[in-house]
Amino acid sequence: MGDFTPCGDRLNAEETGLLQNAEKMDLSVKGQAEYTALLHTVLGARYGSTPRAFVHTYGCQGNVADGERIKGMLAEMGYTFTDTVENADLVLYNTCAVREHAEDRVFGNVGALKNRKAARPGMVVALCGCMMQQPRVAEKIRRSYSFVDLVFGTHVIHRLPELLYRALCGRNRVFELPDEAGSITEGLPVVRDSSFKAFLPVMYGCNNFCSYCIVPYVRGRERSRMVEAVLEEARSLVEAGYRDITLLGQNVNSYGKDLETPVPFAQLLREINAIPGDFRIRFMTSHPKDCTRELLDAMADCEKVAKHLHLPFQSGNDRVLKEMNRRYTREQYLELIRYARQVMPELSLTSDVIVGFPGETYEAFQDTLSLVEEVGFTSLFTFIFSPREGTPAAKMPDPVSREEKGRWFRELTDLQERVASARNQKLLGKRFRVLVEGPGKKAGLLAGRTEGNLVIEFPGGDSLIGEFVEVVVTEALAWILRGQMEL
Repeated sequence: MGDFTPCGDRLNAEETGLLQNAEKMDLSVKGQAEYTALLHTVLGARYGSTPRAFVHTYGCQGNVADGERIKGMLAEMGYTFTDTVENADLVLYNTCAVREHAEDRVFGNVGALKNRKAARPGMVVALCGCMMQQPRVAEKIRRSYSFVDLVFGTHVIHRLPELLYRALCGRNRVFELPDEAGSITEGLPVVRDSSFKAFLPVMYGCNNFCSYCIVPYVRGRERSRMVEAVLEEARSLVEAGYRDITLLGQNVNSYGKDLETPVPFAQLLREINAIPGDFRIRFMTSHPKDCTRELLDAMADCEKVAKHLHLPFQSGNDRVLKEMNRRYTREQYLELIRYARQVMPELSLTSDVIVGFPGETYEAFQDTLSLVEEVGFTSLFTFIFSPREGTPAAKMPDPVSREEKGRWFRELTDLQERVASARNQKLLGKRFRVLVEGPGKKAGLLAGRTEGNLVIEFPGGDSLIGEFVEVVVTEALAWILRGQMEL
């Protein structure tokens, strides 16, 4: 691998013009294609062989979808992919800002690259994603991580060819972090992590401004993709043999409100459901304030839409919900659940819960426990409150100790384990259509997922991975089912 030195002195007239242009303006998709083609030549000259990229994504499914598009662009530039930083000519971390732990992991992993970069100066280190969109983080990278070559935010992923060209051939580190989200860029190439499960973004950004959440500040306001663009991608996925398609958005229930002719998310579900083929539709994530009976009716009516609803409630106490700026009450949430189960008796419900929000008392936390018991969730994603600088909740008085919150957290998880175990026991002897996702934890077993997002293990051969099979439940544990395949 060659040394990392600016190649600006070796550029021909065409290349110099492109570099100067890149430093002045945001190019179109067509313009980015010019950089993609040029990078083939630059990378070949730089490394003397096919360059290798290590791309690691932290955080939510939306970040994973971004990472797949990043890999698509890199593949078009001529990169292959490696699973280790030791073999990489480009190391790119796609970061998450939702919780402090995720940020700490990123800083630790980036810091570990310093000596590796010193030993292999030809390595390019790039950072993107939600963390980088925060000014304090970008400034910390600028001051304390001088070996990082390229930093770009959530709004300019489509400009990766231009930005990487500038990092390789310019004379300065590249930081591209505009505040404005701009329009949605269609037509980006994708390298998907799975050959049978796919993420399909339908919208970006968030308008909700929950008091604890950094997402609206780093992802911008809500922007919906055009219906036809979503349908075109869905059709191509079905034609390519994808069996499980997850529609993504920070709040999919708000889809279409910003379009020139508004289109409800329920209508989009129905139109995707009408695409011919044998596949399953999921969606993430729903906000209770925008979850309508129209949407629940569409779920019930559409045979390809999984009867699984992830509907975060965060707290069972009305005062805490108000402080969170969630804009619904406990009773409104429960009313939605009652109607959902009325039209879909087999519905599987999952949710998110924050434990120890600032000002939450143990008495208020008891309301969360009672809601969990009343609803009977299939599973919960539970988190102890993590303050995010720049959000209102980070400035709220928070007198309860971390140790006390930890005790509440264990009480919640113990309760959910009992609830899940009791629910799963009722599934003994039931038959499910299961998408086989891969090997199980023990040799000879496969692991699959039911329509309700339950994991089930059963004996079978690897040739079934990516296929639908029928499985009867023979054993029910708190977090997993075991069964036998029916032929």
